[in-house]
Amino acid sequence: MHPIVRSVVEWTRRRAENVVSILLGIMFVAFIVQIVFRYFFNFPVGWSSELSVITWLYMVLLGSAFWLKESEEIRFDLVSNSVGPRARRVIGILVASATVVLFAMSLPATVKYVAFMKVESSSYLKIRLDILYSVYVVFAVAVIVRYAWAVWAALRGAAADEVDITQKGYGL
Repeated sequence: MHPIVRSVVEWTRRRAENVVSILLGIMFVAFIVQIVFRYFFNFPVGWSSELSVITWLYMVLLGSAFWLKESEEIRFDLVSNSVGPRARRVIGILVASATVVLFAMSLPATVKYVAFMKVESSSYLKIRLDILYSVYVVFAVAVIVRYAWAVWAALRGAAADEVDITQKGYGL
C-alpha cells in the first residue's frame, strides 16, 4: 500500500476508534441513567433506552466500516485454510467481488429507503429516521470501497494470509 494511503487509512482508523469510544461512553451513561431512574426513582425513561440502541447501531456500523482490520473480522476460513496460497487468492477475489457486487446492487434501494424514512422519527428523541439510518449508507459505501481494494490487491498478487488459530488474539 502506498505510504500516503496507509497514513490516511491509519488516521481514519484512529478517528473511528475515538468515535466508537465516545459512543460507548454515551451508551454506558445512558444505561446507568436508565437503571437509576427505573430502580431508584421508580420512573422509567424511554429516551435512555433509545439512545443506547442508537449508539450501539452507530458503534457496530462505524466500527466495522472504519476501525476493524481485515485480520480482526470474523471469517469462515475452513476451506481457504486447507488450500494453497494461489487458491486462497482466488477465493479471496471471488468473495470480495461478490461482496462488492451485492452491496453495490443494494445501494440504490438502500439510499431510496433511507431517504423515504424522513417521514418517520424516533419515539422519544424525535430524531428523523433518515438521519439515524444514514449511517448504514456510509457503512455500505465503506464496505464497497474496502472490498474493491481487496480485489485490486489480490489481482496484483497479494494472497490472503493463512490464519493460525493457535495464535494469541485469534479469539481462542
